[in-house]
Amino acid sequence: MPRRRLRSSTVVLGGMGVLALTITSCGSEPDRRCADPLSRDQLPSYECGSSTGKGRYYYGGDITGGTVEGGSFDKSAVERNGFGCSGSGSGGG
Repeated sequence: MPRRRLRSSTVVLGGMGVLALTITSCGSEPDRRCADPLSRDQLPSYECGSSTGKGRYYYGGDITGGTVEGGSFDKSAVERNGFGCSGSGSGGG
């Protein structure tokens, strides 16, 4: 039985898919926004950029009506680890 040969375009496209998966899956950071830790109101980024600011970074989640929700002030609680990445897993928060 004759062996089937792959076309070069098939090999190139397959290689591009593997490369894209590698680039996008590992090392992706969760979204980060500045928010008031008590009210969870979104704040300008400069409020989190200095020790005198009243905000803290809020990771992941969404903004609804100017308030952050569905994420955490603890980055490790929402850290995303893609295929093939090592990590300690995610915690609640």
